Amino acid sequence: MSLDGFPPFISAQLHYLINHFPDKIKVEQVLSGGKTYTGGLDRFTLLIPYCLDYIKWDIIYNAEFPLAPPDIIFGTEDEDFHPLHMTGRVGEGDLKFRNILSDWNYKDPTRLLALIQELRDRYMAYQKKRVGEVDDDRLTFEISTICSREGIEMQISSGAEKPEEVKFAVPLMDMNINKMVHGCPWRHPQKICLQVIYPVGKKYASTPSAPRLKLMSTTELRALFTIEDVKLPSWLDGMCMAEYLPHLEESLQKQVLEAVSLIDIRRHFIEALAPLFGRPLEADPVFCRKATFLASSGSFVFLVHFHISTLFPKQQPALMLQSSQHISPQGIPKKSPLLAEYPWSPRWEASQMAERIFDFLADESLNFKRFCNESQPQH
Repeated sequence: MSLDGFPPFISAQLHYLINHFPDKIKVEQVLSGGKTYTGGLDRFTLLIPYCLDYIKWDIIYNAEFPLAPPDIIFGTEDEDFHPLHMTGRVGEGDLKFRNILSDWNYKDPTRLLALIQELRDRYMAYQKKRVGEVDDDRLTFEISTICSREGIEMQISSGAEKPEEVKFAVPLMDMNINKMVHGCPWRHPQKICLQVIYPVGKKYASTPSAPRLKLMSTTELRALFTIEDVKLPSWLDGMCMAEYLPHLEESLQKQVLEAVSLIDIRRHFIEALAPLFGRPLEADPVFCRKATFLASSGSFVFLVHFHISTLFPKQQPALMLQSSQHISPQGIPKKSPLLAEYPWSPRWEASQMAERIFDFLADESLNFKRFCNESQPQH
């Protein structure tokens, strides 16, 4: 996001926070609070990743008095969250937190990050304490069996129109996916988590209902692996997370390793196109999901865009043709719809796949040329 309009000290702190926070943090609702001060923007809302969702905190600086740390307003659903009074005695963590505020140095760009990380840690402890106080035997048992796993986050939610429930975010697989992809462009670590949502049970319920399960991942991971294609194992009656997670992680690990190996399969396919189409004008060098070639049919010259799925070669590439000679009235080059119905077998060698696509395009290019000519405005 653009940090134009902020005073330099706020801009420096925000820039450092955005670039060094472990997960992707968002900034919204940027405002100026002063009625007479014209020195720039000094308040905004932070969307901080927590439990596979976001918590919203309003950060309010006073640009006229930069020596003071910002005020922070937490969400209305967290009115009982008081980070300065979470323990009865002042411990090491409390002293660290108080020092961040009392020794606030607005010239230090790292201060906002340190403050948000400390508050998020305290919010995590606050939610864990709330969940631990829920009067539900199954939840108490679940927490006792998974408390040794690192990185688990939990949150309790309730409302006037929905029943009380507890949500867990469970990181899966101790794998550094970033290091497995050569030339990885990802700035943040890629993660796969299981969201587990338990309805808070009633004492008179004879059989506890199964939790709601959803697999979630960081957005960028979709360039390599699509979790929507993963079928979750069944949750059996009487099962707990400690039993369920190992089978899921074993299956996921195999699928991620296969997804990494498919990068080279896609690269080999793109290379097999070159003897027929020539060198690609553009190609995705990391995930090998896209490639563009220049082709011709007589005097008709056009581009062929290859869109290659993570499920390749089971799923054939989608092709799009783009004319270099025909322009729409809006000034946009004429393009074909995506073409995915042509002879294909995932068992073919890459060279045969390329040959069959080349033969298909020899006929399809005539249809595309006719489409371009017929839709061209007459002068």
